[in-house]
Amino acid sequence: MQETIRRAVAYAASGRVLGKFGNSVYSYHTASHTSMSPSYDYDAGAHISGMDSENLYHYGHGTHIQLTVTGEQFSGYDYESGSHFTGQVSGNNVQLYDYGTGRHYNYLV
Repeated sequence: MQETIRRAVAYAASGRVLGKFGNSVYSYHTASHTSMSPSYDYDAGAHISGMDSENLYHYGHGTHIQLTVTGEQFSGYDYESGSHFTGQVSGNNVQLYDYGTGRHYNYLV
């Protein structure tokens, strides 16, 4: 998965678990902050729809992302990369495992 997709997934999962969406995401992998809203990724300059549903659409990539949240756990599938992912939200911290890269990624939302 591309970083912009992982970032959107972390943001959406956190917002759904916490019941509110923040205004930014910090990626420990890229050591950068990104301003976000439930409908826009300012770093990517792209709209994202479906933040509160199981079907996200990232207009910057023209791709769908399936995201299921159960309790603090989440999982899904990125149709662009053909990769599954899983993760957990703990407070404002999100850990995502990307099966496509075989790595964990951490975010602060």
